[in-house]
Amino acid sequence: MYSHKPFMLIVSAPSGCGKTTLLHMLRDKVDGIGFSVSHTTRPKRKNEVDGIDYHFVSRDEFAKMLDAGFFVESATVHLNAYGTSFTAVDTLLAKGDDVLLDIDVQGMQRLKSAKRYDFISIFIMPPSLGELESRLRRRNTDSDSVVRQRLKNAEKEIKSASLYDYMVVNDDLNAAFLELSAIITAERLRTARIIF
Repeated sequence: MYSHKPFMLIVSAPSGCGKTTLLHMLRDKVDGIGFSVSHTTRPKRKNEVDGIDYHFVSRDEFAKMLDAGFFVESATVHLNAYGTSFTAVDTLLAKGDDVLLDIDVQGMQRLKSAKRYDFISIFIMPPSLGELESRLRRRNTDSDSVVRQRLKNAEKEIKSASLYDYMVVNDDLNAAFLELSAIITAERLRTARIIF
């Protein structure tokens, strides 16, 4: 049986698109995917677990890590810092896992310009901005001003979707999951990645 050279799978989406749910489904249902847990200065939400969803750190800790060159990529989003560590990515790739990265447009662009890793990028698109607003409000985790800021950021992020290799519209969760799975399967079958 043939195997493939592991690669990074970058997934980005505006807040409220259902990306986190889709990524949990991928981790649970698709073999050979390792999830790189990012560091963030964002406060932990009630349903999140430190070390599973994110590594929650103080702004001072994050700044020290950044200065030490700890991150593959980092960005400030919604006034909070996020970063992906070299250690997390390299450990998963060495095990032979494809590495799933949940990062924003800025992070994807930094990785693309660094040209250090083999990766593909997927942008999760909301069905519409109106539906995105409804989802953010139903989530009931942010104030009205934060929701408005997230929608403003979403408009900018959507304009960057053409920078990605693939786009998946999350109108139906199961259909979006099947599309994501199909992309992964196709990329694993690329002849350039097959190990004989």
